[in-house]
Amino acid sequence: MAIGQVPHRTLLDEVAGRLAAFLLDGGIKAGEQMPPERELISQLGVSRATLREALRMLSDLGLLEARPGVGWFVQAPPARHLTDLRELANPYREGAAATKAGSDALSGPRRLEVVVEKPLHVPNLQADRLGTFDLISWWERDKVRQANVLVVGAGALGNEVVKNLTLMGVGHIYLVDFDTVEAANLSRSVFFREDDTGRTKAEVVAARAKALNPDVGVQYLHGDVTTQLGLGVIRRMDVVIGCLDNREARLAVNRFCYWMNKPWVDGAIQELQGLARVFVPGQGACYECTLTEQARRELSLRYSCPLLARTDILLGKVPTTPTIASFIGAIEAQEALKLIHGLPVEAGKVIHYNGRINDMYTSAYLPREDCESHWIYGDVTELPLRAGQATLAELLRLARADLGPEAMLELDQELIVALECRVCGTHDRVLRPLSEVSLQAAHCPTCGELRETNMTHNITGDEDFLDRTLASVGVPPLHILRAHNAQEFRFYELAGDLPEAIHFRHFEGGRAGNGRRIRLGSEVRPPDVGSKRAQGRVVFKD
Repeated sequence: MAIGQVPHRTLLDEVAGRLAAFLLDGGIKAGEQMPPERELISQLGVSRATLREALRMLSDLGLLEARPGVGWFVQAPPARHLTDLRELANPYREGAAATKAGSDALSGPRRLEVVVEKPLHVPNLQADRLGTFDLISWWERDKVRQANVLVVGAGALGNEVVKNLTLMGVGHIYLVDFDTVEAANLSRSVFFREDDTGRTKAEVVAARAKALNPDVGVQYLHGDVTTQLGLGVIRRMDVVIGCLDNREARLAVNRFCYWMNKPWVDGAIQELQGLARVFVPGQGACYECTLTEQARRELSLRYSCPLLARTDILLGKVPTTPTIASFIGAIEAQEALKLIHGLPVEAGKVIHYNGRINDMYTSAYLPREDCESHWIYGDVTELPLRAGQATLAELLRLARADLGPEAMLELDQELIVALECRVCGTHDRVLRPLSEVSLQAAHCPTCGELRETNMTHNITGDEDFLDRTLASVGVPPLHILRAHNAQEFRFYELAGDLPEAIHFRHFEGGRAGNGRRIRLGSEVRPPDVGSKRAQGRVVFKD
């Protein structure tokens, strides 16, 4: 049985929708003036602030025009906004009946019915650090407090994004970065101090966020998001925010978010210029759609030559200023806040900002029908297995119980099985993931020649290393692995890792921030596996 979702509309949506329905049905003609605000307030039964927010929303959609000192005037909306206006107005439109009802409501003594979802609350600003936010008509404190947000990158952008999320009281922040603090970071990163040099960025930012707002749960991972973060973590996030400086990491985050059907916000900065964009699976272009043919060739070359030094990804540091980091970081955090509240975002579009000439504009990307990122995983089977204990043979056996004897496992990154030197004939067994094999290690220790690689990403059952654990071949904790036969895929999550993989309890019970050492208190207090929310239908296997 299919049961549709219950639509959730804020008071602002309610007011704007009723006004839009009234105007689209001809209640007031284009070019005519709207009734005075005091009359609209009386008829709608809302505050002046809420009414003005609704009028501004309709103005942004081209249905109204504000004339300073005169009032609001109706205008014919542009074609590009008609769909949005109709979606906003449709719950309140009933053809001619709606027109008459709307006309009566705005011209007669009757008052429009308004379902006030947010109760009136007067905050105690002396005691409640988040009280001011309750004065915002659409703000929902519980949604913000319960939100899980993953921030990838803890440099200048990541500092600004985490600062904003922390100040707004976002309940759970998970931070990932593989880098360490250096002196050059101090000029543009609000959380770093001089004595943090050499420390891991993720740990420092998480600690300072906890010190800034002790009510926020924080967790950090010092690691590479492309290979060391399990998909099960992304599956339990509400929003992912990218604060990255290279294409490879952006492409990985884009694919992971699309696979898990999660929205993500991307930002990029250089000198006084920057951009911010939101990607939502199934809505417009994704990040991979935006890549040029040259960028695709460069990424293809990197992936097809697995032993190229991975350090070539960061050939040089991008020069930035703290001002542009603040600007773009604020937009990223704001877009994430809109996604948390279910407010509209412009998915597949990019906001460009040029600080040299103070120019800001938005443009749209074209989605690619053949984009390789456009794949959303199906139902996920949660297995009580751990990456560090379960073997390839064990998982393959479970997959074949579902898919038949021809099923095979598919790894996310290449597994280097062996290195062979054609010059001196040496053969070294490796059995390590691509990310752990450097270009230097690939050279023959005897003759110095670059050896050929024997690698695979499919586990067919014929391998002689099926007794190896999943972690030993590069599978991170709480990951979701793919298995398939000739007809279908199945997806298996290593849910046994959940208590340690997601806890948001770093720096609980201890000081975090201003001393020479960042001290960990009661660092991890794992919850039950069932306490974390996950999207979609889930199957449990014992």
